[in-house]
Amino acid sequence: MTDFRSDRMESPEGKGIARRAWDGYVGAVGKVTAPVLKPAMHMYAAGSMVDLVGFWTMWHLEGGFEGLQGMGMSRASIYRRIKLFRIAFDAHPDEFEMPGITLDLVAYREGWAERNKAKAKSQS
Repeated sequence: MTDFRSDRMESPEGKGIARRAWDGYVGAVGKVTAPVLKPAMHMYAAGSMVDLVGFWTMWHLEGGFEGLQGMGMSRASIYRRIKLFRIAFDAHPDEFEMPGITLDLVAYREGWAERNKAKAKSQS
């Protein structure tokens, strides 16, 4: 049995043949696809960020995990959004402070309570 541990390669890539082929492929494909995909990626990223900021907002306004479940979100959806939020913002939504945004929980609760009263009154 041959032991190759003492026969060191130049790098973990070996001679780099596969890596050079891959880089050439990516470079050629990138020239064709980048003009089309880049705007789409920016649009998707912007929409995803809006969703995550909305998730963070509702997390705090509704009191976290149980509050979101009370609104009707499934456990899987909440966990999925927590994961995406942590990837995007490097923090759990419960611990993250959104720069420039201050939430008024009292006004939020009172505003919805008034809205619901008015809606119930108009339906009776």
